[in-house]
Amino acid sequence: MYFDISMKHPEDKPHKNKKFLKVPTFPGGTTEFVKFIAENLKYPEEAIKNQTEGTVYLEYTVDDLGNIGDELVVHGIGHGCDEEALRLVRLMKYPAVKNRGVRLKSKMKTRIHFELPLHLKPSVPLNISYVTTTQPKTEKPETPSRPSYGYTINLD
Repeated sequence: MYFDISMKHPEDKPHKNKKFLKVPTFPGGTTEFVKFIAENLKYPEEAIKNQTEGTVYLEYTVDDLGNIGDELVVHGIGHGCDEEALRLVRLMKYPAVKNRGVRLKSKMKTRIHFELPLHLKPSVPLNISYVTTTQPKTEKPETPSRPSYGYTINLD
């Protein structure tokens, strides 16, 4: 014998998780955040000289008034990129959030990618040579010989 014991009626709508506290979000969302970083990023001279590229991971807090504090580099790449990423985080502005009188500090995480412009990247010459060989015929007639291919790539 089988009994179905459930508290939901099959015609009930699915339950949605409600968030009672509002968390500050960057005005315009992710696209505006990327645009803000692209417009304000100044590639450090030391990083250009050392051909440094990579991603800087950061943590910071945003209070209910939109003020940023407690900036911290979690994983940096050095050569001035960490300091530039902190400068960008300090420039950001968040709108104030009202939470029924509750003062809230939100911990945020972000990453800022540093990639050298194409005109500053070193050019790597690429030489590709193809070699074709045929296998010698064997005594078995049912296995025809097929050409094999090999290649060599030299990075100078």
